[in-house]
This record gives sequence, C-alpha cells and structure tokens, in this order.
Amino acid sequence: MKKILGGRIWTVVCVVLTLLLITSTVWIGVRYYVSMDIYESPTMFLEGEYSVDGGEWKPIESDRPITDHFHKIVFKGKMSKKLLLLFGNLTVSSKDVWYTLKTADGTVIESYNFDDSKLAYEHSLTDRPLALDLPDTPGYRVKTLYSDFLTESLGITEDSELIFEVEYPYDIALVSYNDCVDVTAYYSEGMHLRFFYDALPSVLLFVLVCFFGLFFFPVASFILGKIDYKYLAFGFLSFFWGLYMIMQHISGYLNLWITDPTVCLMLDKVTGYCFVAAVLFYFKSNMTGSKTRITANIVSGVYLSFAIAVFIMQLCHAKDLTASSTTMNVAAAVSILVMIVLLGVEVQGNRNALFFLLSWVPLLVTVAIDVLDQFIHLRGAHYFNYGLAITMIVQIVRLIGDLRFQYKEAIRYQQMQKELYEAKVGVMVSQIRPHFIYNALTSIAMMCTIDPETAQEATVTFADYLRGNMDSLNQSKPVPFTTELEHLKKYLYIEKMRFDDLLNVEYDIQTVDFQLPLLSIQPLVENAVKHGVGMKEDGGTVTIATKETDSAYEVIIKDDGVGFDPDAPKEDDGRSHVGMENTKKRLHDLCGARVEITSVIGEGTTAKVILPKEGQPNENHVC
Repeated sequence: MKKILGGRIWTVVCVVLTLLLITSTVWIGVRYYVSMDIYESPTMFLEGEYSVDGGEWKPIESDRPITDHFHKIVFKGKMSKKLLLLFGNLTVSSKDVWYTLKTADGTVIESYNFDDSKLAYEHSLTDRPLALDLPDTPGYRVKTLYSDFLTESLGITEDSELIFEVEYPYDIALVSYNDCVDVTAYYSEGMHLRFFYDALPSVLLFVLVCFFGLFFFPVASFILGKIDYKYLAFGFLSFFWGLYMIMQHISGYLNLWITDPTVCLMLDKVTGYCFVAAVLFYFKSNMTGSKTRITANIVSGVYLSFAIAVFIMQLCHAKDLTASSTTMNVAAAVSILVMIVLLGVEVQGNRNALFFLLSWVPLLVTVAIDVLDQFIHLRGAHYFNYGLAITMIVQIVRLIGDLRFQYKEAIRYQQMQKELYEAKVGVMVSQIRPHFIYNALTSIAMMCTIDPETAQEATVTFADYLRGNMDSLNQSKPVPFTTELEHLKKYLYIEKMRFDDLLNVEYDIQTVDFQLPLLSIQPLVENAVKHGVGMKEDGGTVTIATKETDSAYEVIIKDDGVGFDPDAPKEDDGRSHVGMENTKKRLHDLCGARVEITSVIGEGTTAKVILPKEGQPNENHVC
C-alpha cells in the first residue's frame, strides 16, 4: 500500500512541476507578444531633472531606476507627448509616501498628503466608523490621472512645466524612489492589464507553491506512517513563502480592490511577519537538543510578541507598521541569527544540522548584498527574493530526498515484516507438535478398520484443525469467541481420541458476545490436557466456561489434574512458558486482556482470561 501511495506522491510532484513550467512558459509568451503594445511603465513620467532633499539637480534618465534614498524628492519637467497624448491615461502607485503633482504656477493637479488624509480620516469616523485609514499613515495607494482631465480641464500640454513632489514621512530614509512610486501609462484599464500580464503569472505560480507546501509535505509525512513536525513546519513555511511572494507581486495593486490604503499596508506587513515566524519554527523543527529547542521556542515567542505588539499599536493609532519596520527587521534578523547559532551548537556530531545551515547560505549572501546596496547604490535591485527562492528550492530538494529515504526505509520495513511473517509460519508449524500429529494419525488409522465412519469424521476434524492453525497466520484482528470455541472443540475431539475415557470435557458457556485473538485459548487448554489431566493416572476433566461481569468477559479453563506450584522455578515445573507468555502478550496487545493462573498441587489448575468490555464490538469500538 505504501509503495502505491509513494508512487503517487512522486506523480503529484511531477504534475505540479509540469504545471509550473507550462504556466510560466505560456505567460512569458503572452507578455512577449502583447503587453508592450498596451502599456508602458517608465521610471518617471516627466522629462527633466530632480533634486533629493534640497540637493543639486540631476537629470532624469528614463531608462535608469532612481535609487536615491530620500525624505523629500522633487521632480520638474515636461510630460512627454507619448505619455500625454498617445497612451492618454496615467496611474501612480505609491507606498508609504505623500505626493503632490502641480503646475509651475502652483496649481494642484493631484494631491495625496497628510492634510488630505486627515480630512478623509475625519470623514471616515462618521461615515465609516470601522475604517482603518489613519491620518498619519500614507499606506499603499493607486491613483489614476485621465488625459481628458489633464488636457481639457487643466489645459496641460507637452510644453507645460510640471512639478512632482514626493515625501517619505518616516525618520529613517533607507528607501529609494523606485521602491515607493511606480508609474503606468496606458490606453484603457492599464493597471488591471498590467496586473494581468506582469503580476498574474507569478501569482499563479506562487498559488501553486502555497498548495504544494500546505498539502504535499504534511500528506507525504502522513502516508509514510507518522506526522513529522519537520515536514509540517516546512509545509507551512512553503505556504507562507508563497503567500509572501504573492503579496510582493500584488502589493502595488491592492488599492485597486481594497479602498483603504492602511489595510493594504497591513496585509503586506503581516504577511511578512507570518513568513518570518514560519522560518523560525522551521529552524526549530530541525533541532534535536532539548535545550536548543527550548531556547528556540523562547526566541520564536519573543518575535511573535513583537509582531503582535506592533500590530496592536497600528490598530490603536499609536505607531503604524511602516514606522515599526526597523524594529521588526532587527527583531527578525536577531531571531534568525540566534537560530543559526543554536543550530551551530548542534553541528558537532550532527551532519544534518550542518547541511541545513549550508542550505541557507544563498539567502544570507543576497541579504548581505542588499544591505550593502543600501549604502553604495549598486543597482537598486533587490536580490533577497532570488536568494530566498534558491534557498527554498534547496530545502524542497533536501526534504524530498529525505522523504525518498524514508520511503525506502518503509519498503525495507515491509520486507522485514514479510520475513517476520515467514518466521511466524515456522513458529506456528512448530507449535503443532509432531507427536500430536503422529498420535492423531495413529488413532485415525486404528479407527479405519474398527469404525470407518468415525475415522472419516476424525479425519475431517483433524483437517479443519490444521486449517484453523494456518488461517491464524493471516488473521491479525480478533475473532468472535464462537470461532475460537469451534477450533477448541476440534482440538479436544482429537485429544479425546488419544486419551479416550481418561479425558472428559465439559462446557459452561454463558456468553459468547465478545471477541479475542484467534488461537489465544488453545495454549491454555493444551496445558490443561497435557500437563493437567494427562499427567494424572486416572485422568480427569477439563472445563471450559465463559461468563459476563459488569466490566469484563471471562473465559475460564479449569482442570482437576495434578496441579503445580506457582512459586516453583519455571525451568523445573515442566510447563511451556514461552507459549504462555506469547499468549498473554497477544491478549494484552490486541484486547487489553490479562491472564490469571491459580493452581494447587493435587487439586488442579484454573486459568482465567479477563477481557475488558471497553473496546468490544458491542461497546461501539473495535477490539
């Protein structure tokens, strides 16, 4: 069964990877042939110059990103004829900034600043009491400027001098213009079309990653026979990685569907917090030492406490999530570094921990490059996502390899079970002792001339008895007591042929409404016959009885044979303790039953099997 399911796992992997490849290829082709004819996304919509924080004026280069860090950046120049007249419409997507577009004489064309937000906020208190937009939080905003409004209503032409002012209101200015403002020029529904052609392929890709992480690794772990915390943790990490990357691609579009800029901001930031928390828990799942795991729990708890605290401060209008970004970035960096140190402690003698640490090197390198880029302005590109993708792919390959190893171990375990089964066959065959078979066959042979009909009946009974022993090899679940009783009757019928009048059998069956392991009573009855009445000169009686109590069912095997001393050394009392111990273990493991044996020398032996009612079929459970 596991082999079939394991094969299906790899089939699912191949199907998912194929879907990812097809999706990417199709959308790359669509973009190549269609997208550039519908919209453009220039670095800046003005042709002219710009100044950062009151510094010198620099020329605007349309083919080069603007990577300067700023608190206030001012652009002045003319809108190109192509953007103004050919495309017609212009959309500005902004993150965490206020901005104003005006003419050279001060006429405001479009404004999004603190005063405007404050008026909107005060209006929302009466009109939308549950709104989350805050007066001092720019959030994420999308605003469209239509050509008819610019050219006809305001009289803007390609010769008009325009000024575009952008202000980053937070204390630490480690952001660039390209990180905060994005422009799209288009004919009609430009931002929706840009989302469809630019963002949607990646979104679909990472939606598959989310499902892949959420279902594949936990399900694969379950199929292999256990729920492994490491696979669960990585499944959630993959899910939140996909969610985080989806948000990276759609954050600039959120205000198209969510009217509150603050909610757009919160969705983006909270997704990042969840991803970091998933990384921390995944690190912890790869730790084996009790002290390191306890420390990892504390570190994860502290980070989550910080995340909850800054979220509450946002809701209470005390401090927004962007203003808390530095605190959370430091908390995330410190937490991950502590996790790395904890894993470093486990590296000694733990090759898995070493490989795990090495698999995160690509991400650490790209983070270092991005941090360096903040100070020397290499390209303005963000390499973090590339390093994260490489690291996650390495993790997926590593865990799939681990699953493959466990799958092979499961197959090996099945082989061992098969070998164990074959060993059980040998044990079972050995339990049908040769002298018992010889005696039974001898008795049947003697009857063939004396009483052929009885001999025929005895032969059929003996065959049924042997078949019952063989069938028990394939029977792992308990059976009704009636089945076990029929087998006992066949066994005792054959034994009575041997002992004749020296063996008497009596039955006192008061209840049969219970189950027990197949052939679990025969060893007790065999002991009563062979070591009880069989050792007594004038024979005796074996009684098989059942009864029901308030909490259990009882099977009682009693003989009036020679008895024995329970306190005597086991090796000297002449009884088969190996078979008895096996019987006790089977009864306990399958039904929670126990066996009580009492004996008095010269009076006989009583063996009592007590099966709790809890777990019996009539108690709505499976024994």
